[in-house]
Amino acid sequence: MRTYFSAALSVALLVLLAVLVPVSALSAWVDLEIDDTDRYVAAVAPLASDPDVQNTVADLITDEAMKQIDVGPLQGTIRDFLHEAVLSFTTTDAFQAAWNAANRTAHEAVTAALDGDSGESVTIDLAPVTEKVKQNLVDNGVPFADQIPVQHTDIRIISADRADQMRQSFRWLRAASIWPAVGTLVFALLSVVLAWVRGGPGRRGSALAALAATAVAGAGFALGALVLRGAIALARDRVLDEVPGSETDGAAAVYDALTGSLRTTVWIVFGTGLALAVCAMAARIWAGRVLPAPSTGG
Repeated sequence: MRTYFSAALSVALLVLLAVLVPVSALSAWVDLEIDDTDRYVAAVAPLASDPDVQNTVADLITDEAMKQIDVGPLQGTIRDFLHEAVLSFTTTDAFQAAWNAANRTAHEAVTAALDGDSGESVTIDLAPVTEKVKQNLVDNGVPFADQIPVQHTDIRIISADRADQMRQSFRWLRAASIWPAVGTLVFALLSVVLAWVRGGPGRRGSALAALAATAVAGAGFALGALVLRGAIALARDRVLDEVPGSETDGAAAVYDALTGSLRTTVWIVFGTGLALAVCAMAARIWAGRVLPAPSTGG
């Protein structure tokens, strides 16, 4: 009966941790990164040098500019020339500054979309970037640069429908903050303590039970990390499915940058949990051989 009860507790502990670990990581991520403007901007700042983002920005700005330019049979030639000029600008420090400014504004849009009621997609408005591009090209005498319109040109990150679906979850995660992570650690610790208290007779039984619970907890953390990794990948696919094809590469780069800390968390938790499980099992085998069995004498 005791063995059956211990097995049931082990399964329950494993399953609960597999659920709690992803929830804990997501709530901490929302609180520490998504809700913090400086951390948000710092996360996406390196994307200014990402080729996919540079190409997406160059394509969008060039497409908008060519709507205002009509040079007949030279349309394709002028487009290619203008595209290369814009792409060249994306390698400058001025572009980096404009990109950071655009994303600082975009963070306000992210917050508004997740706090609003409906109908708001999450986008990065390239108007500050376009303004810098236009000024740079005009200063360098690039033909037709003065005709580039400075208007809202967006890289869509999350569609309005997807934002509506995510809104309630994000509100709950934001409210939860880091407390699910704290609760998960406390829960795992209490599980080990409970196993010690309910262990078999004597010091040996308690030690073996506690080490077994520690191994299960470690496995639970590792499993939870894998569940989180799968959730990140699934969410990425669903988000990008709703992004226009011309913006997919740029949106994918932004998504990967924003979830970079989550993916790092996955491997840290997975490695730590796996190491804990292996070490606890090894210690349990050693303790089973070294610690004296309880006396059965009458």
